[in-house]
Amino acid sequence: MSADTIFAFDFGVKRIGVAMGNTLIRQATPVKVIAAIDNATRFAAIQTLLDEWQPTLLVVGLPMHPDGTSHDMTARARKFANQLHGRFNLPVELVDERYTSAVISAKRGEVIDDRAAAIILQQYFDAHFSRP
Repeated sequence: MSADTIFAFDFGVKRIGVAMGNTLIRQATPVKVIAAIDNATRFAAIQTLLDEWQPTLLVVGLPMHPDGTSHDMTARARKFANQLHGRFNLPVELVDERYTSAVISAKRGEVIDDRAAAIILQQYFDAHFSRP
């Protein structure tokens, strides 16, 4: 049985959290936090990860207000998802990330973006694959 690797991204203006998992185990694991210094640096770091792991699908968390309405970061996350698809020619799916921050309790100043990406990916797995 073959397993496809899937990457998830928690997009932020300063940092992007990255997580990975596969369709066989369906368990998300935090991978890395990328400093979003500029587009060239950001996408070079993503390219390195994609070259190493060869994912077949990318998932991006879509932030929204609790009532489901969009805000500034919603548009930015959609743009980031479109850029991923355009640059790397991989399918990209958006996952509602409204409550990922509430799930993670972090100490002040702790970088948690990779864990948020893992929650986003786990939500994708749970929604798209039935547990054995």
